[in-house]
Amino acid sequence: MSSSHVARVRAAHVRMSGVHVSYGGRPVLARVDLVAAGGERVAVVGENGRGKTTLLRVLAGQLPADRGEVRCAGSVGVADQQIPLGPAATVGALIDLELAGVRRALADLERAGEALAEDVPGAEDAYAEALAEVEALDAWDADRRVEVSLAALNAVADRDRPLGTLSVGQRHRVRLACLLGAGHQVLLLDEPTNHLDASGLDHLTERLRAFPGVVVLVSHDRALLADVATSVLDLDPSSDGRPRVYGGGYAGYVSGRTAERARWEAAHAEQVAERERLADDLTAARNRLRDSWRPGKGHGRHTRATRAPGLVRAVHRRQEELAAHVVEVPVPPGRFAMPELPALDGVELLRAEGVTVAGRFARPVDLVVSSGDRVVVAGPNGSGKSSLLAVLAGALPPTTGRVARARSARIGWLRQESDLPARRTAGSLYEERLARAGVDGPALTELGLLDRHDADRPVGELSVGARRRVDLALVLAGQPHVVLLDEPTNHLSVALVDELATALATTPAAVVVASHDRWFGFRDDKDGPVAAGRRVVTVS
Repeated sequence: MSSSHVARVRAAHVRMSGVHVSYGGRPVLARVDLVAAGGERVAVVGENGRGKTTLLRVLAGQLPADRGEVRCAGSVGVADQQIPLGPAATVGALIDLELAGVRRALADLERAGEALAEDVPGAEDAYAEALAEVEALDAWDADRRVEVSLAALNAVADRDRPLGTLSVGQRHRVRLACLLGAGHQVLLLDEPTNHLDASGLDHLTERLRAFPGVVVLVSHDRALLADVATSVLDLDPSSDGRPRVYGGGYAGYVSGRTAERARWEAAHAEQVAERERLADDLTAARNRLRDSWRPGKGHGRHTRATRAPGLVRAVHRRQEELAAHVVEVPVPPGRFAMPELPALDGVELLRAEGVTVAGRFARPVDLVVSSGDRVVVAGPNGSGKSSLLAVLAGALPPTTGRVARARSARIGWLRQESDLPARRTAGSLYEERLARAGVDGPALTELGLLDRHDADRPVGELSVGARRRVDLALVLAGQPHVVLLDEPTNHLSVALVDELATALATTPAAVVVASHDRWFGFRDDKDGPVAAGRRVVTVS
């Protein structure tokens, strides 16, 4: 990159101050503050429905804020979930659209050059201005940068290829390559790791770390967040209802969130305890008043009567104190508390021998699973990871090979897609699952996955993230000896995924995971939840 281009990109900044956005009267974003300058990479995290994509749309100028100030200085590149061209358009048309600023700057320079050659008055100044713009964008090198990213992301480079002949993932890879090569000053990325393989993830990580402008990133990929984020904007609930910004990258967010939660829980407990103390004082004062007015025997009855006015005042004072003491700190969200899962020591829980599924995966899979095992099922999208888990769960018969399951082993399977009865409540489904398994497990609300309100609502009224929590709760209700998890991080908040990963790292049950989330399943360092003693089974 040219020095003028780097200098211009570093001058970029974004600012949000007191931003509020509502849909149909329902608040989606409230009191959001964010400031980021060139070289800063802000990760936006939060449960489904917290407004992460809405925040990106506000920054991109696609959606006006109801209240607050929004400023985005510099050219903006957006990778959202919608491709801006139809299926008849070509890859080349998409590239030209994403490089429109570059194309315009080069066209302006060409026109200015022609005017200069014809000695048009003022042409020299116009040419110098156009040249500065081209150099600032590093426009001459933009197409080469796009070609490099197309190759690194394993994207289609044939510019005559219609977009309609590409898969959704291929289209998004083309667009991401364009954004990485376009020379924008601000990048707004919504789940950019979707549809990327390992080499593509490495390329994206490298380019973002080297990017001199501002990056605002929405992603559930904790490995990417840990590698690139310089700060984290957390949209999940807080003690005062305001989103939090944590410095120090992803590690700073984790430690800061933990400390914030501890302060929140302590403040709430302190206020509740104070209210209980005041209620006890009021009860005691009322008891003293009642005893004072009770007719007694002997000469003390008149003494007690004379004390009554003071006791009445004491009761009134306690009532006023209790009424004035409102528990202002909201109840903190529950922490995830996984029930103790059992082990069957010395028993082969699952054994798969020469398993294939026609049309899903053709290479035979051999696998033995015992208590305490951590197994990662790896492979690119469409390679048959979900099919293998279905075979292990007994829901899909293999085309070849066989699967043996220990007769006494309970197997819990978290499917990738939820299929819950919409009219049943989460609480009734959970109690039914406990009864069917014949186990004495904790109450649904004790797991920290749903509050009492959501537990009593019909499943069809819950958000996608809440339904995913119900799916997880139902798997755990059976207290399985083997836990089969198919993309378990989908639709869960970063905080919950971290808590789930920690629990799975220590459970005596066997865990078999298929996940695109590198932090959850594929990291090789000590921070990965299944890194220690894990085995990897690749399907293809």
